[in-house]
Amino acid sequence: MSDEKIYTAAMIVIGSEILSGRTQDENVQYLAQKLTDKGVRLQEVRVVPDVELAIIEAVQTLRSKYDYVFTSGGIGPTHDDITSVTLAKAFSVPIEQNEEAYEILRAYYGEVALTDARLKMAQIPHGALLIPNPVSSAPGFQIENVYVMAGVPKIMQAMVDYVVAAISGGALLMSQTVFCTVYESEIAEDLERLQHKYPEVDIGSYPHYTPNGSGINVVLRAINERQLIDAVEDVQRIVQLLERKK
Repeated sequence: MSDEKIYTAAMIVIGSEILSGRTQDENVQYLAQKLTDKGVRLQEVRVVPDVELAIIEAVQTLRSKYDYVFTSGGIGPTHDDITSVTLAKAFSVPIEQNEEAYEILRAYYGEVALTDARLKMAQIPHGALLIPNPVSSAPGFQIENVYVMAGVPKIMQAMVDYVVAAISGGALLMSQTVFCTVYESEIAEDLERLQHKYPEVDIGSYPHYTPNGSGINVVLRAINERQLIDAVEDVQRIVQLLERKK
């Protein structure tokens, strides 16, 4: 087993519009890929409504369970953007006008156009560090191991790029895929046996359907390259035997 620390993360997607189906989330996949490239494993994703208790419960549960927690949504200027004030309550700190955030917004909008609604985006939990927003200026923030970001994909993804570049990551998780035309039921017992043989290799099977027929993709992931290669070779041998019988 590798003695290098495995870093883990969770994501909280905040927004009643996501749960209603009116808006489709585009941020989970982007974050997952960026974290994988950094050597951080995204282990859990929760979608919660714009409800204070739901947000607090998710944040308090996940921040003690994972190295990093990322949130998206709810830091805009409207009445239902309650993430910032709710995070302050989750950490038992006051919400206050952050002077750095205020100056960023003032420079972007100008003194006259800096309305009360826009000033709301300068309200940050006490002690939080700002996350830059190169797209529309209004910053996100970090409080302990929780990173609070916008929900708009273009803005959120820019924030993710900044955050992921700064956090610590572990060994990269390598991946290989074995394509085959057998059914999951035909290979299930063999894959279970291999999973016991290679406990540090994550082995999953995923059906695929095309106009030319169906089959499965066996995806193997591991930190240790030698173990991954050995496991892949075993899967390939099993697949070859099964396909010859067809």
